[in-house]
Amino acid sequence: MSVDAVTQTEFPAGYAVFFGVDGKVVMTPQSEERSNTIKSMQYDTIVSLGRHAKTISDVYIDFPADENSAPDLAIMREDAQRQGKRYDCEDVLLIAEVVSAPSSRKDHDDCTAKYGRHGIPVYVVVDPYAGEVVVHTRPTGSGYVAAHTHRYGTGKLPIELADGRTYTLDLNELPRPDAAR
Repeated sequence: MSVDAVTQTEFPAGYAVFFGVDGKVVMTPQSEERSNTIKSMQYDTIVSLGRHAKTISDVYIDFPADENSAPDLAIMREDAQRQGKRYDCEDVLLIAEVVSAPSSRKDHDDCTAKYGRHGIPVYVVVDPYAGEVVVHTRPTGSGYVAAHTHRYGTGKLPIELADGRTYTLDLNELPRPDAAR
């Protein structure tokens, strides 16, 4: 199924649809924790980078080899320009993905390899089930050289962007599933 076919198809409410690295179309149910986590991260972009900072959420970004993605949150270069309705992956400074289910490895494994391979400077995995955030930096052809894990509830986490700005993620404000409390 092509990206255009997916964007023109109506899927059940409450599901996210994305392409896996193997070309499969994956539908995953969305949780309230995921939604609230994205909202919290968006708020932190406003506080850190200003109301008009170029950020997108669940919007397709073009990657080479037809590996398009619609990340949970992306911080773009300030001079980034859309090509049609999409941005190019070369305009991305940071991508953050929120783990959707306790057993999901997509964000930890597949996306880490993909975003590193395409040179995304910072990739952040936010895992409400584990109560941790993993910040990947120094991309390589197969992933990232560095990965640092930070626990929820440990204050504000400054993340340096390639353009010299700092995005600060408030680890005290990230929601957790009720069962994890």
